[in-house]
Amino acid sequence: MSESETPQRLAERVVEAMMAADAFSRWLGIKVLAVAPRQATVAMRIREEMVNGFGVSHGGIVYSLADSALAFAANSHGYVTVAIENSITYPQPVRVGDELTAIAEEEGASNRLGYFRVTVRRQDGTVVGLFRGTVYKTKTDYFSRDGARVSEVT
Repeated sequence: MSESETPQRLAERVVEAMMAADAFSRWLGIKVLAVAPRQATVAMRIREEMVNGFGVSHGGIVYSLADSALAFAANSHGYVTVAIENSITYPQPVRVGDELTAIAEEEGASNRLGYFRVTVRRQDGTVVGLFRGTVYKTKTDYFSRDGARVSEVT
């Protein structure tokens, strides 16, 4: 982050760069609705090819939406941050056509660890996913000194 760049602008710039490089989130159809330091809100629509043999969304789809929200929120401070432990609970089923929104927020942090909660809701406000994530914050700036994105996690 340059001296003149606000934490909000850094968060926006990191998430823009992450989405540009994230083919999986783009394939899912994820849209970034809002980003702030250590927070992100994303959304997607459940497509027919995302359901399992019971006619409901495969759990991995809801998990992936929550995981992308976590990644955007956790990296928004400008350092490469990776998940080290995640879990999810599915209180209600998700079906084709459902519009899902995931809100990720940091609940606490230490020097190197961050603790996040992601709540996933469908369009009627019903909670369909409760996700918890623990992340490890590296010492690597997301952008190099020349402003280029880091190409891989080391």
